[in-house]
Amino acid sequence: MSLGPGDRIRVECDGDDGLPLVRYGFIGEMAEGGAAVVVMLDGELVGNEIDVSQVQLVAITTVELCLVGSDLMSEPTLRRGLVALWHAEADTAGLDVDALHPLGDGQRDSSASWVLAELMAGGTQYVVRAFQLPHEPEVVRIRADLPTRIYE
Repeated sequence: MSLGPGDRIRVECDGDDGLPLVRYGFIGEMAEGGAAVVVMLDGELVGNEIDVSQVQLVAITTVELCLVGSDLMSEPTLRRGLVALWHAEADTAGLDVDALHPLGDGQRDSSASWVLAELMAGGTQYVVRAFQLPHEPEVVRIRADLPTRIYE
């Protein structure tokens, strides 16, 4: 991954309470040796030196919302609300979503995922997908991906 001054980034870390936290900001400069970057996090006036392994470039496919509760996928009403939550996270990340079209209760994409919406960003079509990983059955992840197949 090539990082440079001015790049919009997301940082995954632990908050003061020990819970996972995602923060957004801009790279100010590369620290000595290239193992860290100086980041101006949103809402802060000073730069923070952060290890490069915790930094990810912001892109439509890197903004991921992780929520605890398997019922978020099994209940249609809750599943419909996931699109708005992901869109709010994308706004916080500073992404421009040109068009977002929710697909009602969503459409089953596989045994562990639902396609919830279609969207356009930067002239490319994506889908917003909610999925669960086998080793984390209580965590629902919502992110945008390139469409990989026609869903029903």
